[in-house]
Formats: sequence, C-alpha cells, structure tokens
Amino acid sequence: MSKTGQKKAIVIGAGAGGIATAARLAKSGFAVTVLEKNSFTGGRCSLIHHDGYRFDQGPSLLLLPKLFREAFYDLDTTLENFELSTDLARMKDQIERWEGKDGFERYLAWLREAHQHYELSVSDVLHKNFTSWWDLANPSFVWTGLKLHPLHTIWNRASLYFWTERLRRVFTFATMYMGMSPFDAPATYSLLQYTELAEGIWYPRGGFHTVLAALARVAERLGVEFRLNTAVAEVLTTADGRTANGVRLASGERLEADVVVVNADLVYAYSNLFPQTEATKEFAASLRERAGSCSSVSFYWSLDRQVPELQTHNIFLADDFRESFDDIFTKQSLPVEPTASTPRPRPAGRDAVIALVPTGHLLKSKGHPKSAPTENGMLRDQDWPALVARARSAVLATVEARTGCAPLAGMIQHEIVNDPFTWEDKFNLDKGSILGLSHSFFNVLKFRPSTRAVGLANAYFVGASTHPGTGVPIVLAGAKITAEQILADRGLRPGWKTHPDQLVDLGVPQNRGTKMLDRVRRPLFWPAVLVAFFVAWFGLAAYYWTPLVGFRR
Repeated sequence: MSKTGQKKAIVIGAGAGGIATAARLAKSGFAVTVLEKNSFTGGRCSLIHHDGYRFDQGPSLLLLPKLFREAFYDLDTTLENFELSTDLARMKDQIERWEGKDGFERYLAWLREAHQHYELSVSDVLHKNFTSWWDLANPSFVWTGLKLHPLHTIWNRASLYFWTERLRRVFTFATMYMGMSPFDAPATYSLLQYTELAEGIWYPRGGFHTVLAALARVAERLGVEFRLNTAVAEVLTTADGRTANGVRLASGERLEADVVVVNADLVYAYSNLFPQTEATKEFAASLRERAGSCSSVSFYWSLDRQVPELQTHNIFLADDFRESFDDIFTKQSLPVEPTASTPRPRPAGRDAVIALVPTGHLLKSKGHPKSAPTENGMLRDQDWPALVARARSAVLATVEARTGCAPLAGMIQHEIVNDPFTWEDKFNLDKGSILGLSHSFFNVLKFRPSTRAVGLANAYFVGASTHPGTGVPIVLAGAKITAEQILADRGLRPGWKTHPDQLVDLGVPQNRGTKMLDRVRRPLFWPAVLVAFFVAWFGLAAYYWTPLVGFRR
C-alpha cells in the first residue's frame, strides 16, 4: 500500500533501464511496481544456469564504469572501489611493430580525438534530453556536434591515424558492441575503443548480472516492488485514449498508475502494448522500417575441462572483414566466415565458453507470417538451422586454428543456443535485434524515439531504442534522463544530487579551494578573439574611410 496521495508508477520490464528508473523514482517519493514477464531480472543482462555452469546471457564486459558509478552514487551507495591502469609502454611496442616508429605518435593523436568524443558525448549527449529541434540547432550544440565527427564513419576516421589494415580493424571493431558496422557507424563511437584503453575492460565477479542484481536490491530497499513472471498485455488509458493510467496483465488483472514507464523493446511496445489508434499504428509501422541493430547466434558450451589456450575474452575477426559486415547488415544473414567473440567464465577445473557470432536480424517483425516474402523476395525465416550449424562449425574451426587448442567439439558436454528467434521470443526484441534500433545518424539525438511516448501522456520509455541509446551504461544514463523528465513534468525535484566528495570518483573537475593556486583557470580565448576582431575592424575602417569621400574605392 502506498501512502495517501503518493504517486504510483508502473515500470514494464526489469532490464537495466527499468531497474534504474524504478530506483530513482522510488527515491523521489513514488510508489513503484516493476512488472517482468520472465522469472529473472536484468533482461538480456541475465544469467543462464545449467548443472553448475553459469553463463552471461548477454553482455559480459563492463565498459564506461563512470556511468555505473553515477547510478549507484545517485542512490546513496557505491560500487566496490577499484584502481584503473593501462600499460602504455606495451601499447607503444605493439603500435610501432605494425605501424612503424611514427605510428605511436599517430596513435596518440587518435587517442586525443577519441578522448574528445568520449568527454563531449558524456557531457553533451548522455546527460541531456533532446525534446525539441532547437536542442539540435542550438549553436553551442552544433559546435559540439562538429567536434564529434558524426558525418564521418569510424572506419574512415581511423584510417587517418592507422595506416595498416590490421590496426584499422583493431580500433574499429568495438562498434559491434552497438550492433553496427564500422563502415556505417559515425566516428563519434571511437569513444568505445577509448574507454577500453583509458578506463579498462572489467568483468564483474559472478557475471554481469551481479551489477544489476545489486541495483535491484538498492531499489527494493527504497520500496520498489518487483513482480516476476508477470506479463503485461496492454497499457490502459483514459476514455479519450490520450493518457495512460495503468496496465492490464496477461492474467486479466488491472493495475492503476499515475505514470507508466516502458522498459520493454520500444518497437514492440508501440505495436503490441499501446492502444492501436491510427496515429499509433502509423508510428509503429515507421519504427519497424527503421534500421535495426544486428542479431546474434550465441552458443553456451559446458566443457568437461579447461582450455588454457583461450584468454578470458577472445575476439576472432574474419579475414574478409568488410564482406562479413556486408553479409550481416546488408544481406541480414550469416557471413561466410563469421567473426566470433568468446567470453570464458571458469568453473572449478572446467570452462564455460560463450561463443557469440554476430548475424543479421530477422527480415520481418513478429506477427508476420514466416513464409511471407519481403520486398526483396527473401523470406523472414532464412534457413536458420543450417545457419546455426554453419556458425557452430566455423567457430570451432577458427578457435582451434588460431589458438592451437585441442578440438573443442569433443569437450562440449552440453550446449544452449540463442538465435534471432530466441531473442525475439524471450525478450520481445523486434526482429531479434539484440541492441534495438541502430545508431545511424538519423537514429540518434532528436531523431531517436523520444523518452516521452508519442500521443500518450503519462507514458515514458527507457531502454536501448529510446534516447540516448543502446548498451548498458548508456541505458543507465538514459534512466536518469527519463526519471528527471517524469519529475520535471510534475514540477518535482529529483531525490538525488552529486555530492562534492563524489566528484573525483565520477571524474568531474572540481574547484578544491579558494586559494589562487587551487583555482582552475582556462585561457581567456573568446575575449582575445573579440579584441582582435574589433582592432582589425577599426584599423580597416580607419584606412578605407575619409570624412570627405566616404569609403575609398
């Protein structure tokens, strides 16, 4: 029971964004209930268990740790402290091995640009909501936007700094974390490679889900109620169909709410959860036509021994690099030579190997007949059993050839497979796109679906396909944006603030005192420019102007 007069919020979905938004709203005084169709929290960031083996179902690596820290700090708690470090000397040796003596200097120049992409993206994109077109046209943001190189592809930009094909591949592959090809992804996303180098790649002990499980416990301490195995059938509205006021569960139960936050896949929600008015149907159809991220065939292998030749995390790039991305993003299929990623959690004396093979998404949304041809004559359901079998053979052969390990096939005691249909059915991901809508130029900022639902008051979105975008740390930043928007729409203040003693941990510059030596001072650039402009203007005027004849010819 909520206190008399206390606002009620329902959050549909217990993924990263749903959990974080629920906790923030609860801290700000809402009575919050989270409804989750599955028997677990975390969404794609959940665990698969089998006979003592544990697998990360989705992401396994923790990147952009500042955004994780921020989520916990705002809720008056912390992540475990740890020290970041990188080996620049080793990097210098590796770069010069392939790029020559001047290669390291070019690497540092690339690192400087990627650092700028990272810092500007965090300050001017991930912590801001784009609710109007003026937010894009604002001169200050236009200037910032130019520095982010959004009209360059990450591949073309990297080619300016790295002159060997090998290193161009190494420093652009991270766009797959967002389900995009490096030949299409904006250069802004060099920030992904940068954060790996500057802040490190982290593997949470116990699996990635432990981070979200900790966040869920924080939410529960703040009063959030989690109801698992509770599917939502539809979002309820007032009689005029313009305002959300609750939900109807698949069981038929109705729950009232002042606010409904949707953490389910946005494309799915507009097509299946919202009232199907003409406007909603039209918008849902337009969403289904937008570019989606890739899907994957993921193998979860329980081995009967350890494989010392495998590292904790391994990436095997296809030799036909560009062709493999064309197969995924143009043909929506499996490359002839797939790229594979193999995180490797370790049970005692044995290995649990996850092999993720990026592939194209399904060609039609759920609900379309599987035999219906698409516009280009292909079927929604390609021969996925054959593609999965080919992916398995390719991964086994590649791992053995490139590591020199013994044949893996004979070590596999048990196998679980997630293909595009699995991602679609288990998590309601439109077409099985594992990272939601693409991050192409016209799918970000104000072009990306808004956190405030279209045509339905009191309904909001958080998650991969809404602003600011996909990936767990980005979604956590989005949860703050969504929560603050909900509160601002009701004239309420957030229940959190960044405390001064947290600024160093969050990487925020601070003024540490009032003494002259402690103050942060930047060069007075713009005043100098204005002075130079007026001096030049008056000088030219004095030369060309005379009182008798006006301007000289």
